[in-house]
Amino acid sequence: MRRLHVLSIGSLLVLLGGVHAARAGQGFDRSHAAWTTLLAAHVRWNAAGTASTVDYAGFGRDRAALDAYRTTLAGVTKDELDAWPEADRLAFLVNAYNAHTIALVLTRYPDLASIKDLGGWITSPWRQKFFELLEESRSLDDVEHRMIRAGVGAREPRVHFALNCASVGCPALRPEAYRGDALDAQLADQTRRFLSDRSRNRWDAAAARLEVSKIFDWYGEDFVRAAGSVAKYLAPHAALLSDDTGARAKIEAGTVPVVFLDYDWALNDAKGVRR
Repeated sequence: MRRLHVLSIGSLLVLLGGVHAARAGQGFDRSHAAWTTLLAAHVRWNAAGTASTVDYAGFGRDRAALDAYRTTLAGVTKDELDAWPEADRLAFLVNAYNAHTIALVLTRYPDLASIKDLGGWITSPWRQKFFELLEESRSLDDVEHRMIRAGVGAREPRVHFALNCASVGCPALRPEAYRGDALDAQLADQTRRFLSDRSRNRWDAAAARLEVSKIFDWYGEDFVRAAGSVAKYLAPHAALLSDDTGARAKIEAGTVPVVFLDYDWALNDAKGVRR
């Protein structure tokens, strides 16, 4: 507990320094150091390193620091973002999506079992406009679909392994911020970790087919655009999907049948799902 207390104070100091720098005209911290401090304190890899859990209670204690970071995100203008290199722009938007998702969960935590509990018959948690970004009121869908998929990340399907929807079925929330100068390596690592998780992506020997995350169905057009088909996109990753050399050869051919597994929408809470 003492360590968490120190990290909490440290994150506040980093954030206050970042706000001061921005006001002094020094610009936004594109290393996202404040966000890394929070993630390092409250996100943990599982034993296999293929998924992570989130200490939402800890984020709740650090809510002031989280909100301060979100305020620095809101301070970036469209013109300022457009002047950045592409990798910096994509890292900014992924970090914004993940930080605002945490904030959304905290609006009802611990009284929810899934982020979907924050929606209703008509509303969706992803369509709620609850934060400011690039000089407009935005929703998570705005960031994912309009700014990333139809914008700076249109040619980067690996972004789907970086965006975290606060659910067990999602690729891991990384315990560090995405940064433009490390983005390619970070996305490659996220891809490797996610595809190595046999509970979500695997070769079914009995049926001679791939069974993969529903993500490849929902965003199939992005993977098709990148490789021609989902099977062809997965072909270079055969070694992650099966330990059998014969199966790997079939996957590498890029012609195997692909089916999509059910998605686990339970909250990726470090203390377990609250039902």
